[in-house]
Amino acid sequence: MLHRWAVAPIVLPVVLCLISFQLAAAETAPPESPGMKSLFNGQNLEGWDGDPRLWSVKAGVIHGETTLEHVANGNTFLIWKAGQTKDFELRLSFRCNATNNSGIQYRSKHITEGKVSNAWVVRGYQHEIRNETLLPNVSGFIYDEGGKRGRICLVGESAKWDETGKKVTHADLVDQAAFGQLFKLDDWNDVVITAKGNHIQHFLNNRLILDFHDHDPQNALSEGILALQLHAGKPMWAEFKQIRIRELP
Repeated sequence: MLHRWAVAPIVLPVVLCLISFQLAAAETAPPESPGMKSLFNGQNLEGWDGDPRLWSVKAGVIHGETTLEHVANGNTFLIWKAGQTKDFELRLSFRCNATNNSGIQYRSKHITEGKVSNAWVVRGYQHEIRNETLLPNVSGFIYDEGGKRGRICLVGESAKWDETGKKVTHADLVDQAAFGQLFKLDDWNDVVITAKGNHIQHFLNNRLILDFHDHDPQNALSEGILALQLHAGKPMWAEFKQIRIRELP
């Protein structure tokens, strides 16, 4: 008869192997490509355009902040003026406080006509930024800023969207426990976004957290501007550094 105490030496190595396998199975970000172009000089906002009351450079990083004295008239953006995002690899680091959310716009449009709340209104794909760890309200999901689709793809999901709507293939790229270990509260976090045709991937701190294919014939975006968001509402701040991009062939 196998005594109960004899099982532990067998079970423990199996559990450790399973944990190691799960960690190894997590897809990591591709190595940084040569020829990345820096979009921020670390000294001023040359090449960018936004509300000068809200955006500045502090200690070598882009600093966006709303206060009770300087509020955002609707969601407002710092827009990169020197190019477009089409098929690309984008890398940057961010940190923010917890009172509100921010975002990274790509393949987006600068809206200058109609009912706009300020001169820096942007619509399109947004990589959500939040200083939170409780799924699904975390950094990294794709939000349809100004559009009708809302949260297009959540953190952890491998999904596609076609003429019939969203289909989730699986939702286990990262779970709650893993994200809690992955995200750095009140500190700098590294983002990699790759977009090639209709395929978009988001990586956080070197780990794949979202894999999305957009086949929506009416709403999929193939090209547009890059911008950084300050959200309307409660006072907040967000900071960005080491912003660099490379066009993909």
